Amino acid sequence: MLESSLEDRRHEQRLVRTRAIAAAALVLLGVALILARLLHLQSDRHEHYSVLSKDNRVKILPVPPNRGLIFDASGVLLAENHPSFALQITIEKVANLGQTIDELAKLVPIDDKDRARFERLKRQRTRFQAVPIRLNLTPAEVARFAVDGHRFPGVDVHAELTRTYPKGGLTAHVLGYVGRINEKELASIDKGNYAGTNFIGKGGVELAHEDVLHGRVGFQQVEVNARGRILRTLENTPPEPGQDLYLYLDIALQQAATEALGEHRGSVVAIDPRTGGVLALVSAPSFDPNLFVEGIGQADYSALLHSPDKPLYNRAVRGQYPPGSTIKPFVGLGGLALGVTNTRKTTHCPGHFSLPGQGHRFRCWRRGGHGSVNLELAVVQSCDVYFYSLANQMGIDRLHGFLSEFGFGARTGIDVSGELPGLLPSREWKERVRKQPWYPGETLIVGIGQGYVLATPVQLAAATAAMANKGHYIQPRLAYARRVPGAAAGTAFPTVERRIQLANPSDWDVMIRDMALVVEKGTARRIQSSSYRIAGKTGTSQVFTVGQKESYVASQVPERLRDHALFVAFAPVEDPRIAVAVLVENGGHGGSTAAPIARQVIDAYLGGSSPIVQGGADDGD
Repeated sequence: MLESSLEDRRHEQRLVRTRAIAAAALVLLGVALILARLLHLQSDRHEHYSVLSKDNRVKILPVPPNRGLIFDASGVLLAENHPSFALQITIEKVANLGQTIDELAKLVPIDDKDRARFERLKRQRTRFQAVPIRLNLTPAEVARFAVDGHRFPGVDVHAELTRTYPKGGLTAHVLGYVGRINEKELASIDKGNYAGTNFIGKGGVELAHEDVLHGRVGFQQVEVNARGRILRTLENTPPEPGQDLYLYLDIALQQAATEALGEHRGSVVAIDPRTGGVLALVSAPSFDPNLFVEGIGQADYSALLHSPDKPLYNRAVRGQYPPGSTIKPFVGLGGLALGVTNTRKTTHCPGHFSLPGQGHRFRCWRRGGHGSVNLELAVVQSCDVYFYSLANQMGIDRLHGFLSEFGFGARTGIDVSGELPGLLPSREWKERVRKQPWYPGETLIVGIGQGYVLATPVQLAAATAAMANKGHYIQPRLAYARRVPGAAAGTAFPTVERRIQLANPSDWDVMIRDMALVVEKGTARRIQSSSYRIAGKTGTSQVFTVGQKESYVASQVPERLRDHALFVAFAPVEDPRIAVAVLVENGGHGGSTAAPIARQVIDAYLGGSSPIVQGGADDGD
């Protein structure tokens, strides 16, 4: 029994020692593994975890640049930045987003439009970027949130500069507006340069010069605590503010042109022929661009979008209209330059024109005809038959080639977004687009600015300025210089120009003289001025075609199907300082409707004061 008891104790002791050794081995192995892991972390992974640690402590915050201001030629501020406050939510810092928004709505009003905008913007941003839930907080609302803001982690009030347009609708189609960046724009912009920026140019000069006005984003490297609160700024790279933009636009003339148009739908474009600078660019009716900056309401936008007057449509650069008889001086000049006609050659106008061997009659606006007319009388009285005959002799190929020299059928390149090219038809164009051959009768219609030919008001103004300059064509521009805020001097934009060469330069004088006679004794004689000489050309373009045996009676035609009224002019004749194109939609005759508007614009710029003659003009143009 004693021996058995001793053997059991020895066994137990061996078992205890074995277990102790095993436990010690396991502990040593665990310690060895821990030490190996620590060694790995300290040596091999030190840099990686050091960066992660720093990222949890240090944040890089974008600092958006201030957008450049826009001034008119006299230094009048047209687009400025106004301070505003927005309530923003950083998604990753909010535990229950819906509940947080509902609680915020008890402090400051948050309507369905705010919530819808928040949801749209939330999809465009990452969870660590702030998203505005309410814009344009009042001082009282900012104060209320300041009292209870501690209850809303991840929510703060953000101060930013918001674009405002002091002149409202007066400059809407010139400047366009800025708005919040949408998903399509987000896919195409430099996201780094727009970090922290909510707005981008949406139209007009704002979009055309976005690269100048926006500037370059800056960055702050800040140290934050565990709750994300900024403790201190470690490094600061200041943003580069957008450059200020200076326009040729004369806001007083812009106002005068708008008032001259009155309640008409249409456009006025005025250019300084010496520089190509756009002095006025009006499209009526207009709209208030301030409505779009923070996001226009659906009801307001729908009213603008579906208005039959199309206030959002920039007629000056996008409106494509038959130029009517305003094209005749250019056709006549082409006839002289190409040797097809001269100042002595006459054409008999019986009130209609027919191609040889054809019975179709192309009518003149004066049903009884003008009799025997030369180039001067044809321009002064706007005789259609003369220009039917001249266009037929020139042919569509030469006619297209000469008119294209004046920019018809191509964008002028004006620095306003959305410009359309109009249309200068050709044999090749019709075969390519219409899959049809060119017919001689179509050439006749082009010769009086009807048919396929289309032009924008800015094209007509630029072509008229080139006529005033005797072939010196200067690309129209709104912006003439940009300047870094605080800099002593700015940088001028380059001028793009070219020469329209004529074999006989005196042909310019012939056509300018004839255009001056249009105002002094022709279809625009009611607007002649005693202060200076005006050269111009009236035009009336058809909205629909009148049949061979039908007569056009304006009073029997719905208002929106009546003819468009046009007029182009420049003054003073001897030293042109302003060229104007006026279009009045469904305005009737150019001489009675569009020409007086042009005269008011010219008077406002040159200081004329003689009254406009009432009556006395022909009704044809």
